[in-house]
Amino acid sequence: MFNQNRDQMRRVFFDCWKAHQQKAPLDAMQKIIVHIIELHPEYQPLLENEAALDRDYLPDLGEINPFLHMSMHIALHEQISTDRPDGIKALYQAIISKQGSAHAAEHTMMDCLGEALWQAQRNQAPPDEQTYFECLKKLS
Repeated sequence: MFNQNRDQMRRVFFDCWKAHQQKAPLDAMQKIIVHIIELHPEYQPLLENEAALDRDYLPDLGEINPFLHMSMHIALHEQISTDRPDGIKALYQAIISKQGSAHAAEHTMMDCLGEALWQAQRNQAPPDEQTYFECLKKLS
């Protein structure tokens, strides 16, 4: 899913949501995506409007990119399910205890993930797992 261009990646969200609404069978990844969409009712109307596929979201204007936001949830789910970086699953549980819910914990963790990805892009290098993990530790 993450090797696709922006429109292809966004199309996955549209297609998963449509399949869910039509009660079509979903594979494991589609179920994760639908679960994330269900946690964000504010994005559901967007996924029923094809015009949103091409829209740019400008952080300078205070806009949140819903596709990036949901993709970060997916990235966290993958990290937690594989426990990579090593120990993130335990940290996630500690952050849930502190935040009160898995969804709130993930939103908190996204700050660290976003910073790690931004630094990696800026440095044209892979994300620094140690720095990322240290950021997450501070949340627990």
